[in-house]
Amino acid sequence: MVFKQAFLSAVAALSVLATPAAAQLGGYDSDAFVKAVRERDGAKVMELLESRGTPVLNSRDGKGETGLIIAISKRDDLLTSFLLQEGADPDLAARDGDTPLIAAARIGYTQAAAQLLQRKAKVDAANRMGETALIIAVQQRHVPLVKLLLEAGADPDKTDSAAGYSARDYARRDTRSREILNLIEAKQPKA
Repeated sequence: MVFKQAFLSAVAALSVLATPAAAQLGGYDSDAFVKAVRERDGAKVMELLESRGTPVLNSRDGKGETGLIIAISKRDDLLTSFLLQEGADPDLAARDGDTPLIAAARIGYTQAAAQLLQRKAKVDAANRMGETALIIAVQQRHVPLVKLLLEAGADPDKTDSAAGYSARDYARRDTRSREILNLIEAKQPKA
C-alpha cells in the first residue's frame, strides 16, 4: 500500500510532464499502455489500469514489446516495481523471445532481476537465439547478476542455439573475467 501511494505521488508529478498527444489517447489499445510506460506517463498508465484492469499489464505494442520489458530496459525502478506489484507477468516475452529477466541481464539491472526472481520468473527461459539470462550476463561480464542467477538455480550448461555454447563455455572463452568463471566452475555440471 505504501508503494502504491508513492507511485501515485510520482504519477502526479509526472502527469505535469505528460505530452498532450499521450493525454488524448482514448479507449483500450495495447499500444497506448506500452507507449504510456515508454513515455513515463504515469497518469495514462493508471487510467488504463483503472479502466481496463490487470489484463492491460500484459499487453504488447506493435513491436511486440511489453510495458514491463520497456520499464526494465529504461532502468525505471518505480515503474518496474509497480508493474510487478500489480501483476505483470514476469515471464511474458517480447516478439524476439527476450523475457523481462533477459532484458534485465542485457543491461545488468540486478535489482529488477532480483524482483523478477522473487516473483518466480523462469531462470532458464531462453529467447529465440536460445540465450538465457545467465548466458547474457556472462557475455556482459556482469558479476553480481551472474552470482544472483546462479544462486537462483540457473543452469550454466544450457546451450544457446546461436553458437551452441553454454554460459560455462562463454566464461571459459572470455579471459577478461576470471571471477565469473570461478563462480560458474563452483557449480558442478549436471550428470
